[in-house]
Amino acid sequence: MNARLPLVAACLLGLAACAQPPQAPTQIVNDPYANTGAGALYQGQLAGGSLSGEASAEYFRSQVGDTVLFGAEQTTLGADARATLARQAEWLNKHATFSAVVQGHAEETGTREYNLALGARRASAVQEYLVAQGVPASRIRTLSFGKERPAEVCSDESCYAKNRRAVTVVSDSGAGS
Repeated sequence: MNARLPLVAACLLGLAACAQPPQAPTQIVNDPYANTGAGALYQGQLAGGSLSGEASAEYFRSQVGDTVLFGAEQTTLGADARATLARQAEWLNKHATFSAVVQGHAEETGTREYNLALGARRASAVQEYLVAQGVPASRIRTLSFGKERPAEVCSDESCYAKNRRAVTVVSDSGAGS
């Protein structure tokens, strides 16, 4: 009888380990940087914000333009990029309650470390341009994703070009309103 006691105790412990504690309600967490197919989600969209018109993140993305492209292994701003950034700077100067995060990206080729550094340099080039256009540096942060969040997954040059980019994501901080 005493020989069975350890066996019974082991069985009870095994059953107790299988028991599941009460489950907390599932919370949905949205990643604002995830590729949703419709572009980046913005703070106002995540919080159910109802900003509309010219003073909205959606207006910024669709009308001003949130993305600038770079050449292969380049951080130099071309004419198209400077035109887009000039519009971004004008909009940010007009809407002082908004802040920006500039996300630097790279194509899939190369090492992770190299692409993180390249993405950081691209984001910094955009930040420097916006600051030179009068946007306070305190309102702009940079973030590099390197090759970790491609706009498109591919293996040809025309597709790689879409991943050599910097994306400016704006959010209304509500400060100064």
